[in-house]
Amino acid sequence: MKATARAHPIQGVIKYHGMRDDELRLPYHDSISVCTAPSATTTTVEFRPDAADDVYRIDGDRVDGRGAERIDGVVDRVRDLAGFDHPVRLESENSFPSNIGFGSSASGFAAAAMALAEAAGLDLTRPDVSTIARRGSASAARAVTGAFSHLHSGMNDEDCRSERIETDLEDDLRIVAAHVPAYKETEEAHREAAESHMFQARMAHIHHQIDAARDALYDADFDRVFELAEHDSLSLAATTMTGPAGWVYWQPDTVAVFNAVRELRTDEDVPVYFSTDTGASVYVNTTAEYVDRVEEAVADVGVETDVWEVGGPAEILPSSEALF
Repeated sequence: MKATARAHPIQGVIKYHGMRDDELRLPYHDSISVCTAPSATTTTVEFRPDAADDVYRIDGDRVDGRGAERIDGVVDRVRDLAGFDHPVRLESENSFPSNIGFGSSASGFAAAAMALAEAAGLDLTRPDVSTIARRGSASAARAVTGAFSHLHSGMNDEDCRSERIETDLEDDLRIVAAHVPAYKETEEAHREAAESHMFQARMAHIHHQIDAARDALYDADFDRVFELAEHDSLSLAATTMTGPAGWVYWQPDTVAVFNAVRELRTDEDVPVYFSTDTGASVYVNTTAEYVDRVEEAVADVGVETDVWEVGGPAEILPSSEALF
């Protein structure tokens, strides 16, 4: 009753904010993202019938409080489906910085859900597993199905699940990750955004954005997809900044990266677009042909960079790669 899984974090393309159900983590509207590799979370789980309690560790640190409660939601769902109540040991490691806007909760809960389902002996499809991962993080549902994926909204697991969108953009996309360390709390941001006076305006146009992004992905139209992602980043931030607390996640380096991207686009005709999720770090999207020039320009801002490609779905790893 032990298994290990690996999942990649996500970059939101058409993002979501706000939960209609906090426990089941049912978002108000659909969302689309793309997984980033080789950044990944690896998670090993083991059900231990003779143990007294669940034990969760991430990067060597014991998880408690709200973090443990969110893991409980995923673990308990698997135990319900499996028909037993065995305590579990869960160990997870990230290959990239967490809590600075690079989707670590998505990869973390996706890897956990995948490993837990395998260890429990459940025969589930990835869309099925996505409904389990969603109980920890709605973004994790998309990390289960991988690459470009679409999480459908709904009031139940039959509707609110993720599907992969096949597109020829997968091979050519390169993502320059601009690290801007600034701790953020995504869960609070969901509540803040939903209380913004701009939230209903966002809801009014988000369905068109979803349809336009899917159409552009089918056509493998890089510029259309990532122009939408750039504009959606600004829309998402607007709802957060106009919530009751008036949170501003962006830092001076964040805006400097935005400016560098726009200069490349206007002065050098480089196909490049910025995108942010909840946080100060920036995804800079370009193509394989231009990635070296883009990384150089972003690094000149004075931030740490990585170059990522499109990551696949969550997968079960051989026992030799277990963390314990």
